[in-house]
Order: sequence, then C-alpha cells, then structure tokens
Amino acid sequence: MIQALPPPPPAVEAPAPERSAATQSELRVAAALTDARVSVDSGFSGASIVLYGAVFNPGDDPTDVVVVVRGPDAPVRLVKKTRNMGVWLNSRPVVFEGAPGFYMTASTRPLADIADFGELRRLGVGVDHLRINAPEESRTVTRYGVRDVVVSRLGEDYLDWRRAVIRLREGAALYNTDPEGVRFVDRGLFRAEIELPAVAPTGQYFAEVWLFQDGDPVSVSNLTLTVEKVGIERDIFEFAHNRPWTYGILCVLLAAFTGWGASRIFRRD
Repeated sequence: MIQALPPPPPAVEAPAPERSAATQSELRVAAALTDARVSVDSGFSGASIVLYGAVFNPGDDPTDVVVVVRGPDAPVRLVKKTRNMGVWLNSRPVVFEGAPGFYMTASTRPLADIADFGELRRLGVGVDHLRINAPEESRTVTRYGVRDVVVSRLGEDYLDWRRAVIRLREGAALYNTDPEGVRFVDRGLFRAEIELPAVAPTGQYFAEVWLFQDGDPVSVSNLTLTVEKVGIERDIFEFAHNRPWTYGILCVLLAAFTGWGASRIFRRD
C-alpha cells in the first residue's frame, strides 16, 4: 500500500530587515572598498582598487558624490633656484610638515559645479583646498649638517611654495583630480577607481565619500585603506628603521666582503 505524503508546511514570510526599511526615508550614502589592504613587494607596479556604494535618496532632487582619498602625511623638503651675482644657487631648504603622500578626488562632475568655494575650502575637498600642515612657529633645525627652515609664516610666498608641492606630487602621479571619476552604474549605485602608483607611500589611507545636494554636504561615509610592505622587503625595512646603526654596519661589512670576493675571483695570475 502506498501511503500519501504529508502536506508541506505552510510558507512563512520573513519580515523585512529594519535597516532596509529605515533607509527609505533617510538621505545618506554608504560605500565600501573591494580590497582594504594592498601588499607591496619587490614586484609591486601599482594597484587599482574599486570603491563602490549606494545613495539612498527618498526624494526627487539630484545628488552628487565626491570621493576624497588621502594618504599618510610626510615632510616635504624643497629648494628653489636663485640667481646671485650671475650664479644660480639653491636657496635655503624649506620643509613643509604634514603634506599628504597621496591625494585624489573623484566626483560625478567638476567640484566647482557641485559646491561653492567656501564649502569646499571648509571641508578641504579638492587639491586647491588641500590642507598642508605646518608648525605654528618658525624654527631652524640642522640635519646632516644642513640647516633647514621649517615653514609656518612665509607671507605671500607661502602659496608659491604650496603650488610647488602640489606640482611635484602631480608629476609623480601621487595627486590626481578626476571630475568624472564617479559613475552611476544603476539607480543609486555608483563606483570609482583608486589608482595607486608604484611609488605610493606605505601606511594608512583615509577615504571620504561625500554626498552633496543643492551645494550642501548632507552625508559622508569614512573608509580606511592600508598599504603595507610584505615579505623580505618588510623585514629589511623594519630592521633598517628599528636598528639603523646595526643595519649600517652590516651594509658596510657586506660591501667590503663583496669587494674582497670580487677581487679574489677576477684577479689576474
């Protein structure tokens, strides 16, 4: 005798997540990175990271997305050619403290069309509004026998030196501005690419994803990206910085041994 199978259990409809329901009435932006950690070794030739996200916009007013990525700060030492009595000489070095080692902006359209000058300056969005830190008081330090002037009050010359920092970093592909770097791939979904050159500094990077509407920032999403050395390169880097004297002595001994070995191999009988 064939017995009838029991009827299937009734379907239970799962309630909608509270987070998804709440975003329908809130104007905000959410973003993430495809890879939040970049490994640098001897064969590192750069990296391309995709930043993606979504705009939750319950209204009909259009919005703009601006992505700002800032790398670790590091001092920048500059000199300027000056003509003295018919001879071109280097001026006294100028050191800016706290210039970002990497800086890029990507947006849905030019920044000047998204917000006014004052708002961009207040947020520090864009190369023209980049904050380069300097100490409050001028001071003179000596490094390796060279007297450096740490800049804080250059007067009108400050802008010229600041433009030089930006120009040099742009030439090395470390500073970049892309007015069409953020593209909407679907309604509310966007993506942008972060291009790291081979000379990108290691350390922690900070990414800000701003949402603008009618020229005002209405939401921001903060992300972090880590660029670090791996393998034997990392071990040598850490050893050289943690024990500089030992590292220097070993380098001298290695160079001497290499020279002695080469002279023994290639000497003439």
